[in-house]
Amino acid sequence: MSQNKIGSVLIVGAGIAGIQAALDLAESGYLVHLVEESSAIGGTMPMLDKTFPTNDCSMCILSPKLVECGRHLNVRTYTNSQVVKTEGEAGNFKVTIKQKARYIDLDKCTGCGACAEACPVKIDDEFNQGLGKRKAAFKQYSQAFPNAYGIDEKNCLYQTRGKAKGKDICLKCVKACQAGAIDHHMEDKEFEVEVGSMILNPGFKIFDASSLDYYGYGKIKSVVTSLEFERLLSASGPFDGHLVRPFDKKEPQKIAWIQCVGSRNAKINNNYCSGVCCMYAIKEAVIAKEHSHIPVDTTIFYMDMRTPGKDFEKYYNNAKNQQGVNFIRSRVYEVTEATDDSGDAVIRYSTEDGQIVTDQFDLVVLSVGLEPGDSSKELASLLDLKVNKFGFAELEPLTGVNTSKAGVFAAGAFSGPRDIPETVMQASAAAGAASALLAEERGTLVSEKEYPPEMDVAGDVIRTGVFICHCGVNIGSVVDVPSVVEYAKTLPTVAYATDKIYACSQDAQASIKALISEHKLNRVVVSSCSPRTHEPLFQETLKEAGLNAHLFDMANIRDQCSWVHMSEPEKATEKAKDLTKLAIVRASMQQQVQPIFMDMNHAALVIGGGVAGMTSALSLADQGYEVHLVEKDSTLGGVARRFSTGFRGEDMKAFLADLIEKVSSHANIKLHVGVGIKDVGGFLGNFTTTLENGEQIAHGVAILAIGGQEYKPKEYLYGEDARVMTQIEMDEALFNHDSKVENAKNFVFIQCVGSRCDENPYCSRTCCTKSVKLALKVKKKNPSANVFVLYRDMRTYGYFEEEYEEARRIGILFVRYSENAKPVVNKEGDTLVVTVNDHVLDRPIKIEADVICLAAAIKAPEDGKQLSKWFKIPLNAEGFFLEAHMKLRPVDFSTDGVFMAGIAHSPKNMEEVIAQAKAAAGRAGVALAKDKVESAGLNAFVNSRKCTACGTCEAVCSAKAIAVDKEKRVAVVNDALCKGCGACASSCRCGALSLRGCTNEQIVEMLNAL
Repeated sequence: MSQNKIGSVLIVGAGIAGIQAALDLAESGYLVHLVEESSAIGGTMPMLDKTFPTNDCSMCILSPKLVECGRHLNVRTYTNSQVVKTEGEAGNFKVTIKQKARYIDLDKCTGCGACAEACPVKIDDEFNQGLGKRKAAFKQYSQAFPNAYGIDEKNCLYQTRGKAKGKDICLKCVKACQAGAIDHHMEDKEFEVEVGSMILNPGFKIFDASSLDYYGYGKIKSVVTSLEFERLLSASGPFDGHLVRPFDKKEPQKIAWIQCVGSRNAKINNNYCSGVCCMYAIKEAVIAKEHSHIPVDTTIFYMDMRTPGKDFEKYYNNAKNQQGVNFIRSRVYEVTEATDDSGDAVIRYSTEDGQIVTDQFDLVVLSVGLEPGDSSKELASLLDLKVNKFGFAELEPLTGVNTSKAGVFAAGAFSGPRDIPETVMQASAAAGAASALLAEERGTLVSEKEYPPEMDVAGDVIRTGVFICHCGVNIGSVVDVPSVVEYAKTLPTVAYATDKIYACSQDAQASIKALISEHKLNRVVVSSCSPRTHEPLFQETLKEAGLNAHLFDMANIRDQCSWVHMSEPEKATEKAKDLTKLAIVRASMQQQVQPIFMDMNHAALVIGGGVAGMTSALSLADQGYEVHLVEKDSTLGGVARRFSTGFRGEDMKAFLADLIEKVSSHANIKLHVGVGIKDVGGFLGNFTTTLENGEQIAHGVAILAIGGQEYKPKEYLYGEDARVMTQIEMDEALFNHDSKVENAKNFVFIQCVGSRCDENPYCSRTCCTKSVKLALKVKKKNPSANVFVLYRDMRTYGYFEEEYEEARRIGILFVRYSENAKPVVNKEGDTLVVTVNDHVLDRPIKIEADVICLAAAIKAPEDGKQLSKWFKIPLNAEGFFLEAHMKLRPVDFSTDGVFMAGIAHSPKNMEEVIAQAKAAAGRAGVALAKDKVESAGLNAFVNSRKCTACGTCEAVCSAKAIAVDKEKRVAVVNDALCKGCGACASSCRCGALSLRGCTNEQIVEMLNAL
């Protein structure tokens, strides 16, 4: 076998992780082979209604990615396929793929569905969790890619009864298919691909709740799983998003959620926390109220409410305080069927004070945990990968994505339960790692996309095509879409108008292209959801149809109509008509705009020399790019220099020393240590950063990894008594054998110090696990020591649940306190006394403490504010960096070419910091792989006859794109720098400045149209 590396990557699993990794790699210059076991890509995400904490429609998030992945020249997708054999080594693998027969030719199938209509066989629909029926000829879901049907050979009448006997049994699908796409004699096939690396993300399966008979699942009709409830809520679900009980179609008025079903359960060897269940239960409880036509009482039964992600605590508090969701901390004993023939379920549980209570509900939702899927286990076995005792892939310590086999990386739930932002982040990290491995082969196997010649429509009679989206019932359940279509047909310039069930789906995009040609359309308007996520998708479709991408406009009738006016359908419909009319007016005045291309500077700047910054720098340098690493401190390492061990017992001192050595000796990395930033200017591909020593660095992208800071407590006698210390100080004291801790007998750990409060209304994520780790260190070193952990909710998510369990087993005492009754620390003589109200005894207890350890909050970095101004990037209310989109772009800023990593984004543990740092490098690598930077061309322009050279525009332009030519006495716009924000146009008193695509004339005409 040749030892030359191969510039292609195999990705197994085409959920959101596989799709994200595929697009990152394809855009970075690699050929991607995307293997998916089912008949369509998308994974579990199409089954979900909305996502937390943003309440975005899951399919609205996923659809553009599906279409983009499906039409990318450098992504080859194999559905109904699985890997059956691998050989070789990192850089050069040979992989055998088995593709099961679909019995429908993908090249011929038009996705019309005639075969499914004709098919007489009805079976339970797995996609709808058995709540609905599908045919033996089926498509997994409406927006599926490939947009083609398949035949279920296990249930097809011909396949099961006729084929073997040579009899033409049924074959109604063959007769119905006008495209001649059905081939019942299609056979499975095997083929080989050669790749340089592999990324594995085959997803997960949900816990089988029927194995815990005390919950009544499978026996009581009103008990459903959380994924079944998602299908009940979903617009594409079996009941079109109308919330009813599956068995009697009754609208439930009282719904309960039971947490930790199949998670945190040592008896079934699932003693880990699935991480996402608390948040998805809260989301479902909130959305249930929105979906129902009657008031709904929602209650969540839980042990600990685990909401440690970014903005998760806010979402939890909003549900509790604003949305009216009830939260009951309890232990559920059993669920039984009500005796009144109502079909209801009765929950018997104990409250914190030991009382046994029963309550009756119309519907009970079991928040089931996540487990490794069967295909995940098979894949791990095939590749001889290390797995943990639960069956998830075991990653190499402090790598974020590396499996035990070189050149093979993991993303998503293959290595453990995780939510969508973490999954997307890890996918980009894996793509970055693969890109670093194959850097020398970048661009060797890829193809460039060619568009048809652009039609010149200048001077032509305006013919506008209008497409109104139902978005299932996401829009259509509130807005009368057909009436909006009929209204659009009456408006000037409209040559064609129609509705689409899902305008962003693959078949809808193909239809729009065909209709542009058929009706000779030269303007296009889409009324659907947010242009923030979907405008590029539709503009790409215009380009493929031969139209300029800017002869287009969108009306957001989801966010601005159906969502905000869901209780006023008539008014929402009228508003949708108005917004559509405005978009048609604006589109009719749009002109062809040509993009501007500029050279890309292929160097990167990384700000911050902690673990995140060094990891990002090393990853980019390994991808072959020049990197400037700037650290204002005199040494590298950041706060990690103060850590002794990682959360998995890793030697942090040795890890950090090795990382610093790699960064310091790398030929592609130039260090700037002991110097800060003075100024920043420029844009994607052409930034210039000035250091405090006067040195200027030219770079194409920037990664901000400036870390965070530890909250300095103002409470619990911190700073007044040396025996009261923070977690970091406690860690250092244990490592240095400080006498204060060496000789101590009584230890008290107090959680949520400066977190989950008015000052910092978020969870700092790592504190519970860190306290448990420190408590275990103390207890194991001195078994006779008394160790108390005072907490509000123990948030030892993921595998950290094992340490929490171990801590309780060896005698560490956990005492819960409420937000309104925090512990009190006093000194009685020379003795520290902690008073806390015990929730079991319901009385105060006093603990004499030798050492008090405070779980101090992780705060946003102070430097964030200044960097925010320089790079024109947003911060959230707490000062952490605000990503462009929590799900789609979790490491990108809204400012192109600037990325984030580490604690400056939000609190996280070291493994998560490393994964995000690699993700930022992966995303930065996508940008740096381009030879040119393309600007849309929607820039400001000056009418020199009106300009008075007053300089107001120059003063307000944050991009520094406008300067007044004093000799000619006119403002001049630098198109390369202009970001098209419109600040100059709105500030120009004489009306000399305007913005392409949003001119003053367009705005006036839109207002007149109203």
